Amino acid sequence: MEMNYEVATDKSFTEAIAAIKESLARHHFGVLHELNFQDTLRSKGVDFDQDFHLLEVCNPHKAKEVLEQQLDMAFFLPCKVGVFKKNGQTYIGMPLPTKLMGMVGNADLLEVAQEVEDVMVAAIEEAK
Repeated sequence: MEMNYEVATDKSFTEAIAAIKESLARHHFGVLHELNFQDTLRSKGVDFDQDFHLLEVCNPHKAKEVLEQQLDMAFFLPCKVGVFKKNGQTYIGMPLPTKLMGMVGNADLLEVAQEVEDVMVAAIEEAK
């Protein structure tokens, strides 16, 4: 079972980060937090040589809809989008909201997850 959606891009690592931020903004997703794993781990004294930049993103209206239905779904929020390098290739990816929410067994949440997933996939496709 695939848990993630990933696409390769010809953009550089830095260009891909900028492109996905712009695309997500056009789709009404704001970036709440950014985590550069390489820099963060190095600041803790751990040598990590792989590029992986994680964006925590949110559409506040969809988040409210989910939280009003089932508050403990806050554990799955905000959504995550990563830009990373694998075998010299830059990728943009995310965990699939339908897979995460599907584990809960709430059909109403699954509908919202599908809406969010469709928009985020479109944003990633536009950014690549």
